[in-house]
Amino acid sequence: MRYITAKVRNLSIGHEAHPIVVQSMCNCDTNDIESAVTQCREMYRAGARLVRLTNQGKREVESLAVIKDRLTKEGIDVPLVADVHFSSDVAIAAASVADKVRINPGNFAKDHEVARSQFRKFLEECRRHGTAVRIGINHGSLGQRITEIYGNTPKGMQEAMSEWVQMCIDEDFYNVVLSLKASNVPVMTQAYILLQQWMEESGVIFPLHLGVTEAGNGDMGRIKSAAGLATLLSRGIGDTIRVSLTEPPVNEIMPARLIAEFFDTARKPSDYQTGTVDGVPSFELRCASHEEFIVKASCILGPMLVNKEIDDFNIRCIYGDKEADNAEIEQFKSDIMQATRRRMTQCEYIACPSCGRTLYDIEPVFNEVKRRTSHLRGLTIAVMGCIVNGPGEMADADYGYIGEGRGKVSIYRGKEAVVRSVPQEKAIDVLLDIIRKDGRSTDVRPLTE
Repeated sequence: MRYITAKVRNLSIGHEAHPIVVQSMCNCDTNDIESAVTQCREMYRAGARLVRLTNQGKREVESLAVIKDRLTKEGIDVPLVADVHFSSDVAIAAASVADKVRINPGNFAKDHEVARSQFRKFLEECRRHGTAVRIGINHGSLGQRITEIYGNTPKGMQEAMSEWVQMCIDEDFYNVVLSLKASNVPVMTQAYILLQQWMEESGVIFPLHLGVTEAGNGDMGRIKSAAGLATLLSRGIGDTIRVSLTEPPVNEIMPARLIAEFFDTARKPSDYQTGTVDGVPSFELRCASHEEFIVKASCILGPMLVNKEIDDFNIRCIYGDKEADNAEIEQFKSDIMQATRRRMTQCEYIACPSCGRTLYDIEPVFNEVKRRTSHLRGLTIAVMGCIVNGPGEMADADYGYIGEGRGKVSIYRGKEAVVRSVPQEKAIDVLLDIIRKDGRSTDVRPLTE
């Protein structure tokens, strides 16, 4: 078996590289140099070892070069990743500046053979500059050629990835990291497991970047991410991670570090189990904060719930000389059951963490959507930053709120845009009205409070 280690400037990612690499992404416009440098600095100081910035055009590539130079002069040697969607020309340009370029080669062209040709050119440019590559294929970004054969499934995600990985092998290019993200934890974990099995059968194990995409914010965003990542890390799958939150990027670092440290120290659920009563296991944790509790508890219980090894559990958490109260424990139980799709008792949310492509201030909007739809049950609602990849990334959603820019929003039902160019101040009212007319509302509260 051949294990690949990716080299990203001064950073090694792979089977033989430890510890698990924590990374995040700026959510500002890459052309806003001051904001980008500030965010990179904050994330680096918080513990990020890799930072990604969106590069939707060649102007952003030029800005990335300035940001990289500024950080280097400050003594901050964190590698920078260019996030490129659709344009192979931009990806090729970014290869001469970024330490790593994240792309989905299937988006390079509608014609598959053209996409393959452009991917070869891109790999050659990366080889010339010593630039690493992340091939990132998300649940919602599978092309028609794949979905017609496999559907929008974990198997489809694995097959889409395997083709591009085989091209890398054929081109003798191995400085590659792979990712297969989804907002649905069981879908995400199954896709990675299938990819790992395919790599083992092929005899070449590439490094894997793990993440539950569009996880949301608050407790649920952390619980969903930790449960999904832990399910894979507990199987020895995964080399670098991101906790994607619709919050300031620096907030992603602590939960990611808690997850990485949990598995870097080789801890096991049995280390925390205190017994079993009537077949229901009991666990006890001692933590310094609520965030540490929900993340570590999710690392312990997430894999068991995703793998359907348990149906229920009891848990205690002690903060110094104080014990978590029943309300905190019950809310955690409800959240992790929902996150692992074992018991759907809440409205499910998908929300992008935002980036330089986001066309409005997504965090307060997402919080307001949550506030006004929290009474709904059995629905999945997406709040996405832009029209570029929003409709694809909300593959699991029943309804979607997607920014168009200039204060306008599109409202989706599934993958169909029901209403376009809704003024942002009216968009939540329109969303709720559509849900009500569809007979999907489970509450008769007024539209506003």
